[in-house]
Amino acid sequence: MSAGAAPAADGGLRCPWGLSTQDYLAYHDTEWGRPVHGDDALFERLCLEAFQSGLSWLTILRRREGFRSAFAGFRISAVAEFTEADKERLMADAGIIRNRAKIDATLANAQVLAGWGEGELDALIWSYAPDPATRPVPRVLGDVPAVTAESTALAKELKKRSIRFVGPTTAYALMQACGLVDDHLADCVSRHGTA
Repeated sequence: MSAGAAPAADGGLRCPWGLSTQDYLAYHDTEWGRPVHGDDALFERLCLEAFQSGLSWLTILRRREGFRSAFAGFRISAVAEFTEADKERLMADAGIIRNRAKIDATLANAQVLAGWGEGELDALIWSYAPDPATRPVPRVLGDVPAVTAESTALAKELKKRSIRFVGPTTAYALMQACGLVDDHLADCVSRHGTA
């Protein structure tokens, strides 16, 4: 049976995934599902979701400051200038996930995005946000999809524009994390803005 919202230590109901650690609870209550705008901010989330592929989100969350430090705060213009020496530095950095394919994709994506106009990444990603009125409110975790038509279309468009390492599942995780969709469960305090 799928899990519904469960009480946290403060008595408020939360999505069950947010209750396993304090890191998850803080992320659940203050970030996940809240709108994120700005090219650099969305580039960061895009990169972190790609690094998360095949790993737990907690692994990424606990290394986020290391990622920010290693990748110049995820400023697209700065990362686009990274060199082969930077790649080697990143491969030796224990504060991040040292996966060459993911590092290469991050640097290549920054180079592509550096050529886009200001606000273009933000506008593109948000153009795939579905109408909330057309989405049923999830009551249990089993009601939350891993992929949607919108995330599939977003991944396809990003790939067409030479953005790497973003498939439909990663694109949907990005949509959830950045507030394009609200997948907090119906009884979750964060859905009602009371967390």
